[in-house]
Amino acid sequence: MDKSDELERRICAAICRGDGLKARDIARILSLDHTTVNRVLTRSPILRELCWQGDDYRWHGILRQERPHTGLQEYAGYYGFVRDFLSLGEAEWLAALEEGCLNIGRNLNDTRGLIHSFRDCRETMTALFADLRDMMGERCLGWEIAFEFRLKKSRHVRIYADVLVITENRIFSLEFKMKDAVDPAEVLQAAKYSPWLEIVFGPDYEVIPALVLTRAADEFEFVPIGSGDAVLPVCSGDMLFNVFNEYLDFLK
Repeated sequence: MDKSDELERRICAAICRGDGLKARDIARILSLDHTTVNRVLTRSPILRELCWQGDDYRWHGILRQERPHTGLQEYAGYYGFVRDFLSLGEAEWLAALEEGCLNIGRNLNDTRGLIHSFRDCRETMTALFADLRDMMGERCLGWEIAFEFRLKKSRHVRIYADVLVITENRIFSLEFKMKDAVDPAEVLQAAKYSPWLEIVFGPDYEVIPALVLTRAADEFEFVPIGSGDAVLPVCSGDMLFNVFNEYLDFLK
């Protein structure tokens, strides 16, 4: 995360945790220059998506940076607790997802099998939570889950996340592909939204991106992200629980 992103993250966190703050209040809380705070609030498209200013010049967060994440439904096709997601049948869940997608402006053109991919994604996540319940008990039922998370980063660039799983202190950002082989471009795609999700959810959360290949089997590895030293977990749908165990360590 570069300096400008870190500044946006800190300012967003102050707003989303406060109860209506003026720019000078934000500057005081963060020990920043008032002019710097005003400049970020004026010029940052992502903060304009996440926050709003009232007639009294006080800033408010649409999405609260605390559990449950009130306001997240404004950016997702479907959002709820894992227990509620698991209680829905496929048809009921799909209807809720489609309605939510329309509310956030998500194009539901099915010429490329979009609805089929939604069903494929749901099947994988349902199997994941069955595995997690066997391995760590009911704790995961209190996590939050969002499908089709959409947020404008700028006028022409948008953040698209297939699935977000929100634990007590981690965000698993899952990019789904109905494929059986790793594509380096898709590894980059899975990784590139992490800095913006860190702004959305604040400093108390670690964002963990992963690529899920639902046509593969028995696959779990760490793959380089581009030409740098960073790596990203890639797995088949049946091995997705390994991604969670890698960071939550519930099989120790």
